[in-house]
Order: sequence, then structure tokens, then C-alpha cells
Amino acid sequence: MSNHENRTPGGNRQPPGQEPSNGWRGPLTLLLVALLLLGGSFLFKGPYGGVKELAYPQLLQEAEKGLVDKVDLVTEPSSATVYLKGVLKKSPEGAGSEPFRTSVNLDFNRDLKAELLERGIRPREVTDSNQVGSVLLSLLPFCLFVLVLYFIFRQQIRMAGKGALNFGKSKARMLSRDKNRITFKDVAGVEEAREEVEEIVDFLRDPKKFQKLGGRIPKGVLLIGPPGTGKTLLARAIAGEADVPFFSISGSDFVEMFVGVGASRVRDMFEQGKKSAPCIIFIDEIDAVGRHRGHGLGGGHDEREQTLNALLVEMDGFDTQEGVIIIAATNRPDVLDPALLRPGRFDRQITVNLPDVKGREEILKVHSRRVKLSEGTDLGVVARGTPGYSGAELANVINESALLAARKGLKSIGITELEEARDKVRWGRERRSLAISEKEKENTAYHEAGHALLLELLENTEPLHKVTIIPRGPSLGSTMWLPQEDKYNMRRRELVDSLCVTMGGRVAEEIVFGDVTSGARGDIKQATGMARRMVCEWGMSEGLGMVEYGDHDDYVFLGRELSRQRDYSEATAQEIDREVRKLCDDAYERARKILLEKREALEAIAKALLEYETLDGSQIRDILEHGSMRNPPSAPRPRGTPPPLIPRDTAADSGFPHGLTEAPA
Repeated sequence: MSNHENRTPGGNRQPPGQEPSNGWRGPLTLLLVALLLLGGSFLFKGPYGGVKELAYPQLLQEAEKGLVDKVDLVTEPSSATVYLKGVLKKSPEGAGSEPFRTSVNLDFNRDLKAELLERGIRPREVTDSNQVGSVLLSLLPFCLFVLVLYFIFRQQIRMAGKGALNFGKSKARMLSRDKNRITFKDVAGVEEAREEVEEIVDFLRDPKKFQKLGGRIPKGVLLIGPPGTGKTLLARAIAGEADVPFFSISGSDFVEMFVGVGASRVRDMFEQGKKSAPCIIFIDEIDAVGRHRGHGLGGGHDEREQTLNALLVEMDGFDTQEGVIIIAATNRPDVLDPALLRPGRFDRQITVNLPDVKGREEILKVHSRRVKLSEGTDLGVVARGTPGYSGAELANVINESALLAARKGLKSIGITELEEARDKVRWGRERRSLAISEKEKENTAYHEAGHALLLELLENTEPLHKVTIIPRGPSLGSTMWLPQEDKYNMRRRELVDSLCVTMGGRVAEEIVFGDVTSGARGDIKQATGMARRMVCEWGMSEGLGMVEYGDHDDYVFLGRELSRQRDYSEATAQEIDREVRKLCDDAYERARKILLEKREALEAIAKALLEYETLDGSQIRDILEHGSMRNPPSAPRPRGTPPPLIPRDTAADSGFPHGLTEAPA
């Protein structure tokens, strides 16, 4: 298969659509400048260059001695200055001579010829014209100034030529096949998406395999998924696997302040692609240019819509071109124009979801190749402890664990560093230096104890993992629980129990202190949102039934929000508010009843938190079953002191939990 590549005289490959770099232009320019200056020097010297300059009084003295011979009187038109050119003998006998030149101003020497005749000099009159030299001499300073500016700002001029003088040129970059090459071996956790794009690579390598049955490869492939799931990485893997030119561009590169530039760049990009066909063009964040037409606050005829129209025409217009495949990525498919998503343009939409537990393990294995793990570190356990993490977050977990191990002076990364890195990526670093009064610390302890106690006592909740009153991120304390497996559906009983757990912190404050604080703001927001979705989206309200109320989008699109009308009456809205309030009130009363019955356990957990600051799930269960902990944690270090440097051979790795979610304080 031909790759349609240009080659420079040296044999190096040059991307199509780009001129080879002419390294000889600089030296040639310098040579031309040197020749011009050299020629100018000869030109400006005139016919008397390189001779002895002799003053007029000295010339008269030499003439009286009989040393002047063969004198020419040279005049120039429209000039009051004349030149005397001749030969000056070193002795009257003529032994040796040298040429001379004397300039005389006729305004001060009107009797020049008479004075020369008196001293025996009979000059021969000659007319000379050097107008070209005079003109060039007057232009020389300006030319020198321009040359100096050119050499000083040559690089800036080149860059300006790319940006300012070539507005309509595409900014698509052709990726090198050897530099930072990524293949499908580096992509994990998205097996189905990888299989679909592998089909495109197979077609580019062997198109006859698909064409013999009458099939054709999709013209466009749209990668859809949340941020950090690996859409761009998947496109780079396609570039690494496919032995064809691969152009990469961002959607924002099409939009400029000048009208018509975006559409021109789209046309130029496809022209480059057609010259290099078969090839792949990757457009990252296509929602920057492919948003729904006619929505928003601006008019309908703007620069972005012109760019989108040009893109629609090029993808499936009259001038079709086989072999140019468009791959685009976005995390906002809801705002894309329907014309862009129809078959014939983006024929195939590939969803790149968050990885499951198996996918997370594969992703961790890929990213852990570059770091040194301790023997016995089970990445499968780490994967079970990171539900809901994207591929980018998992890569960050590995990187943060490596940095943490380096700060501790360890030679490898253990399970303890991975757990700390996981918590840091999701919630932020521990803020042990934060100055908290004993009163607020006690309030936080009872708040988190309320969450933890309900997690252990209720039947339809996830296992408790850890409770801490150490500030981390924006929260003063956290209660963490981990699902035993990935869940994609929630039962009503699980949601009701989850509402009850969310209310536990506020209820514990009221029971113990007889007052409440603003620390339950996150709990209230979480509970209200969950209850409203149960009523309006999931049909879990006995009074309102299995009906959806309102059009619920994950993202807000301003143009649609302004034109959207509520599809239910005011009476229904009031009924929705009553049902949401009822779910929250029932959960609050249920939590209050349980915590009042288990007041002693609540006190024991809170006192243990005040003493040790952090407790895991097994220690909480020990308090509930035996009234004390069989394996209490070590005493916490004073606030504001850095963690100790523990050698790897003496560090004890703790067991890793099985998932992670947070009940915010």
C-alpha cells in the first residue's frame, strides 16, 4: 500500500501537504547580501577609487615643483564640484609615480583653469555621470535597515506567516509513527470499543476483505464517553496501529476571530486528507464546533455554524472521497447537531464507558509497568477498591502512590501507598495541620459516628470501610463504604436505607448536643437529590406512580433550557415536593429511632474516633459486638507533624478495601 509520502533529497520522509525545509536559503541569502555590498563598494568608489587624495593647495605646490603630469578635469552634470585626476611624480626626472585625485569646489575657485595654466598644467576636460550610484547610495541606509530587521525577526516573521498570512490553512498535525508510539496493547478497560476501532484498522490494511462482500467502512466514528475514559488514547492507538497518515486537530482550532476562517480550515483539512488517502483525521472535542444549530443566545448565522456547515458538506457532499476516515471524540453528545450524527457522516457511535472491576485491573497493570511495585501487591484488590474511577484517575493513583513512596524514602510501592493515593485522588490530601477546636472535633466525631453506626445496622447498605475525623479536601471528616461488586441498578430498599444513612450525621448531632450545625449541608443536598430522582425519574413514589416528571439531562444546554416548558401542572409540582419531603422526613425519623436505641454504641464509636481519629470497618464491628476493639489502631501523630519515613522492610501493608464511596460530612 502506498503511503503517499514525499522524500527530501537526503532521503528523509516528509509529511504530505508540507514543503521540505530549505536549509540552503539562509546561507544563500547571506551570500547575496555580501555580493550586493561588494558590488556597491565598487560602484560607490566611482572611477577614482583606490587613488591618493590630494588637497588643492598641495596640488598647486606640487605643480610648481614640476611633479604633476597627465591631468584630467572631470566634471559632473548639475554639480559645483569638479575632480582633478592625474599622476604625481616622485621626482622631476620621472622616477616613480602614483595616481592622485583632487576635488575642487568651483564656488570658491572660479579661476581654476587660469591658476592651473599659470603653473604649467593643461588639463583635459572629461564629463563623468554616476547618477545610478548616487541613487543607490541614497537607498543604502534604508536597505540596510530592512535587512537588519529581517534577520532579527526572521523567526517571528515565519511564525506570523503561518498564523497571520495563512488564516485559512488547517492546523491539523500529522503524528509521527515512531515518536511516542501507542498501540492497542497500551489500551485497557474498553474491550468492546477497542474491537470496533480495530475493525477500522483492519479495513485500512486489507480493504478487499470487506469489499468482496459489498460492505464499506464507516466514513466517521464518534467516540462518546465521560472525561478520562480513554477516548483520545484510543485514537492515538489507532494512529500507532494503522500504517496510514494520521492527522490530529482539536475542535477549537477551527474557530477564529475572523469570519470564514473555520470553514476554510475545514476545506483545507480535507484537501490534505484527500492527497494522503487512505488516511485518518482525528477531531478531538468536536462539540466545540459541532453544536446544535439554532440554539443558544446568538444569531443563527455565525462563524461556528458556517464551520459546521462546511464540515457537513465535506463529510458527505457531492465531492465524496473514499479512504478518508473521520474519528471524533466528545463527552457532550447531547449538544451535537443531528445532521452530524446521521448515517453517512458519523455512521458509528462508540461509547467508551467507565471501566468495570476487570477493566480497572487491566488499566492498573498498564500504568504500573513504569513503576516498581512491592512483591505480593495485588492490583485486583486495588481495582475492587476503586469503583467509579476513570482510566485517567487510575493513572493518577499509580503516579501519586509513586510520589508518596519517594517522599517516604521507600524502594517500591506497596498497598498502603496505593490506598493513600486513591483517597487523595478522590477527596484530596489529609489536612492534619488544620487548626480545629476540641468542640468542633467532638461534633465531627459524633456526626461521623452516626453515619457509621447506621451503615452497620441497616440491612440494605454496603459494608463500612473506614471512618475518619481527619480533614481531607473540603470535608472535616468522612465515612467511607465500599460496594462488594459493581452496581448498575439500585433497588428501592437500598435507596431508602441510603437516605437513612445520609441523615445519620445530622440526627446524631441533635441527639447528643440538642442542636445542629451547618456541617450537614452536603448530606442534605445528597438526600434531596436522591429523593427527587426517586420521585421524578425512577417511579418509586406510591402517590405519583411510575411516571417521569420533567425532561432530565445530565448536562445543561442553555439554548434548550430557555425554551423548555414544564410538562406537568402546578398541582403536580406541589405533589412532587410533598413526596420528596415525605421520603426525607421518613428517613430522618427512622435514623433518629435507631440511634436513640443504640445511644451507647454511638457514644463508644465517637469516643474511639476522638482518641484514634481513624477507624476501619472491622474495628467498628468490634465495638458493636464486644464493646471494645480487639485490634486498636496506633496512636495518631500530632497535628502539623509530617509522616515518618518508614523503611520498606519494616512497613506493614494493611489490607485493601473492596470499593469506595463517601458520605460527606
